[in-house]
Amino acid sequence: MSRLNRLAATLLISSNVWNFADGLLGPLFAVFAGTVGGNVFDISWAWSIYLVVTGVCTICIGYVSDRLPKRYVLLAGYSLTTLFTFGYTLVSNPWQFFAIQAGLGFALALSNPTWLALFHENVARDKYDATAWGLSSGRDKIATGLAALCGGMIVTYTSFQTLFLIMGTIQLFGTLYLASVLLRREPRRR
Repeated sequence: MSRLNRLAATLLISSNVWNFADGLLGPLFAVFAGTVGGNVFDISWAWSIYLVVTGVCTICIGYVSDRLPKRYVLLAGYSLTTLFTFGYTLVSNPWQFFAIQAGLGFALALSNPTWLALFHENVARDKYDATAWGLSSGRDKIATGLAALCGGMIVTYTSFQTLFLIMGTIQLFGTLYLASVLLRREPRRR
């Protein structure tokens, strides 16, 4: 079985926290768009903006991040995700919704290539390396799946505003947890 060092385990935990928070909105995305005046075409635009911005920026940031400290790029992505998630509370029309989606796309582009690179660097490679990647992908899907149900319950019994505050708060804790490990000074080697 692949061995995970402390940073790889921290990356998994923070990713699961982030995916849980993100997954709270999951299937409610279209419902929320309707509450701010969006129609079917606006929902398509919002999702398209998110995916295209994420794709273009992931390519560019993946290239640039090879020349930067990946830890800081990853933290910037997590921090911006948190900020834009809280930004959902201010959305009152489709144009603001589009702006939040573009911001989240950029934030994800900061996070994804750097997260993958750091995780890969911190997994002990042996013949069972796929186990670590299975943990990474499988645990995120479980977290997102459970979150989708929780998000529906939150909106059913409270509001989207409450949902976004919960999402942002969870992401903030995930970001702070990750920062507590990523920013810890490494002991000098002699």
